[in-house]
Amino acid sequence: MSDSGDPSDREEEPAGGQILDREEIDSLLGADGSAGGEDEASGIERIVSAGLVAYERLPMLEIVFDRLMRILSTSLRNFTSDNVDVSIDSIVSLRFGDYLNSVPLPAMLAVFKVEQWDNYGLLVVDSSLIYSVVDVLLGGRRGTAAMRIEGRPYTTIERVLVERLIMLVLQDLSDAFSPLSPATFRFERLEVNPRFAAVSRLSNACILSRLRIDMEDRGGKIELLLPYATLEPIRELLLQQFMGEKFGRDSIWETHLAEELRHTEVALEVVLDEQTMSLSTIISLQPGDRITLNSPPGSPVMLRCGDVTLFEGELGRRENRIAVRIGREFRDMQES
Repeated sequence: MSDSGDPSDREEEPAGGQILDREEIDSLLGADGSAGGEDEASGIERIVSAGLVAYERLPMLEIVFDRLMRILSTSLRNFTSDNVDVSIDSIVSLRFGDYLNSVPLPAMLAVFKVEQWDNYGLLVVDSSLIYSVVDVLLGGRRGTAAMRIEGRPYTTIERVLVERLIMLVLQDLSDAFSPLSPATFRFERLEVNPRFAAVSRLSNACILSRLRIDMEDRGGKIELLLPYATLEPIRELLLQQFMGEKFGRDSIWETHLAEELRHTEVALEVVLDEQTMSLSTIISLQPGDRITLNSPPGSPVMLRCGDVTLFEGELGRRENRIAVRIGREFRDMQES
């Protein structure tokens, strides 16, 4: 059958391509409104969102946090005189602004500074752990959950007791980093509003470690936030798979290469004399012509390897061969 329509009214399909309709374009750009309230993104939105947290892994940092977990368990048992269990919930990468928007309130945000790295970080103690620590330190009974009073600011006693807990955690954090690099985590201030605890740009990448503190039927969470800018001075150390790893170096290969270099043969040139001659004189030279050397008999000669002068020596004869006796190194001549 033949098409009776006007050919000018039809759009020609480009060679090697395909024309997308409206629905396909909306699906690609993630602007399809047919989802009707679904939380899942699609298209380019999903690609961009996935790229926000695609940061490099730091294997040695996981070892440091595992060491912190073991040290902190002992310290908190001595601090509370109670049975305390510390575990790591998760270690994730995220944007600093995203974390501030997700901090569960009420909470206490401790700003600390790492002296050797000259940068800051955050230590967040949630309300469950705050009331649990206060209850334990003030003689609360075991087997009963800590009493919460919502809708009021933290008292001076609660702030002082939590500061003692924070100082303890920061000291243990310094000890956890000490085998890798000296680091002193110094407590700066305590905030209850996340807006006043901004220690980095909202778009900067950070490492978030969530620690779970269990004291029988009480407990809570401590969240440690370290911006990548804070960890930059020891980034090469944190990229190691194990303590003492050296990137790009192999001691066995270095030893083998050094031994092979010692057996390498090089050619030495004995320079009796050097003269500057014009090009016309060189062109006019004929077989049988003689070039007179300006060096008298017994004068020192230079030994060279390529363009590098190595030694100064004396020209002589050994049996039927011309020999050179090395006098001193050219480096010693320059120093004198």
